[in-house]
Amino acid sequence: MIRVLLADDQALVRAGFRALLDAQPDIEVVGEAGDGEQAVLLTQRERPDIVLMDIRMPVLDGLAAAREIVADARLAETKIIILTTFELDEYVFEALRGGASGFLVKDTEPAELVRGVREVAGGEALLSPGVTRRLIAEFAARAKKPRSSTALTALTDREREVMALAAEGLSNDEIATRLVVSPATAKTHVSRAMIKLHARDRAQLVVIAYETGLVQPGWLG
Repeated sequence: MIRVLLADDQALVRAGFRALLDAQPDIEVVGEAGDGEQAVLLTQRERPDIVLMDIRMPVLDGLAAAREIVADARLAETKIIILTTFELDEYVFEALRGGASGFLVKDTEPAELVRGVREVAGGEALLSPGVTRRLIAEFAARAKKPRSSTALTALTDREREVMALAAEGLSNDEIATRLVVSPATAKTHVSRAMIKLHARDRAQLVVIAYETGLVQPGWLG
């Protein structure tokens, strides 16, 4: 069962998400927060698999709340999906850079929301939609703290290759097909790259790929 916490200051939005997610046989909503501070406290108490986090909330905004959750070692298994009204939002990039696993626009189709929750819970990142990669490419180029390419020296050539394919938005199965290896081998390379670069998850690995210049903005066309 995938345990989800909803964090949004609009009660109607939370009610809609709860009705949709609770109707799924493999998803359970374990709590609702109306502000960022409450989101952090409930996440610490409930230890959900996924937090659906709105950026613009009172008391503590979603970006600050996400940072607190990511910084808490006890919540290392909790993944954050950012909810936003705007696709190209610099705050979304900062959240991804800080450890969020992806983002969804609030008016996304219900089936896409459910799919996103399942994908992130399964270890993937919400990086398939082109807009997400465009956002990363746009803001990584002018990040406040760009990363040196020397950060990649710890990686093998194959790990760099796999990291670049992950930045293209490919899943482990798609990477395996591209490189003619098993999905388990592709997953191992991704995991090793994440460990060596201290990336919390796959989304952060993609951000690092852009910030170090391994992948160039506009590379995906």
